[in-house]
Amino acid sequence: MMQRMRIGELTEQAGVTQRTVRYYESIGLLPPAEREGHGHHYYTEETLARLRKIDQLKQLGLSLDEIRDVIDLYFTDSSGIQPKQKVLAILKKHLAEADRKIGDLQQFRADLQANIERFERFLAAKQNL
Repeated sequence: MMQRMRIGELTEQAGVTQRTVRYYESIGLLPPAEREGHGHHYYTEETLARLRKIDQLKQLGLSLDEIRDVIDLYFTDSSGIQPKQKVLAILKKHLAEADRKIGDLQQFRADLQANIERFERFLAAKQNL
């Protein structure tokens, strides 16, 4: 039988808050907890594994929406190929976006430098009169 735990134990082992667990449940990153008499919620080892995987994916720079798109694959594809292919595509998209932003910043910097030089030439010419 799979070990079950209450939310306090789950959050302690996963290093997250109860609020985070409830939020992840509400947006579909985690399955709802099992309920047993007296309204107590119980979580499984798979929930703990999902929380750890979510943390790993966040550290790679994936948004929660992107994680939601891939998280189930980690628990249904035993080869691990599909989720890694999907994450790779996301990371390549992030890299392309970063390169675009770097290009925009380089252009902005060049424009600033040109404006500074133009003002300096103008001021130098006025001072030499």
